[in-house]
Amino acid sequence: MWKRSELKAKAKVSFKRNYWRSVLISLLFALLVGGGTSVASSSSWREEADQTVDGEESSLEEDIEELAKDEEFKERIQSMDKKTLTIYMVGFFIGASIVFLVIMALCILLDVFVCNPVEIGCDRYYIRNLREPAQVGNIGYVFDSNYKSMVKTMFFRDLYVFLWTLLLVIPGIVKAYQYMMIPYLLAENPEMTKEQAFAESKRMMSGQKWRAFVLDLSFIGWEILSLLTFGLVGIFYVNPYRDSTHAALYEKLRYSN
Repeated sequence: MWKRSELKAKAKVSFKRNYWRSVLISLLFALLVGGGTSVASSSSWREEADQTVDGEESSLEEDIEELAKDEEFKERIQSMDKKTLTIYMVGFFIGASIVFLVIMALCILLDVFVCNPVEIGCDRYYIRNLREPAQVGNIGYVFDSNYKSMVKTMFFRDLYVFLWTLLLVIPGIVKAYQYMMIPYLLAENPEMTKEQAFAESKRMMSGQKWRAFVLDLSFIGWEILSLLTFGLVGIFYVNPYRDSTHAALYEKLRYSN
């Protein structure tokens, strides 16, 4: 049986011992995989953006008013029949749909072939960092190992979680915690098959999903503080602290049962 306080204490010691590398790894993980709190924009930047948007809106309103006064423009609109307008609308919808699908496809490919392997590499770093100062080069571990097999396993992990989420949100969350240990298992066992990784993660998380969820909830105060500091606390403390704690949980479940 594990305690949150013990895992967090071990995580603090390990990431502080190798502080700057851990910060870099967690920042990379957050940017590529979305595993941490994103960096919020500064207030001055937002004010400039708002002013720019306001200016553009004002300019757009003026253009619309000028067009409304333009008799030639009115005649052209009135001369268009419903069929022509429908063709334009359908063409716009099809074009927008194609652009959306292309962007979605690129995002999926990036996630499958780059982000997921990097996630495994980051997890490998934190597992090793529990025992000794790990190297940043661990993030490229998957690309030099059983790459295709691990990409396949991680793809099915994401697919299963997504399909369960379509049923209801809660089953998706449950499955996400059930498969939580898959990237850690692959980080230590590159030859592990998809079936073995799913079965072992399911075994390790049996009776542990709620406790792991509560463990994540225990960081909510730090997450709020990170938001209040525009993500700085998240980058320099919360993210490596949480990632180290997850690695400590894996180690405890893997080698203590």
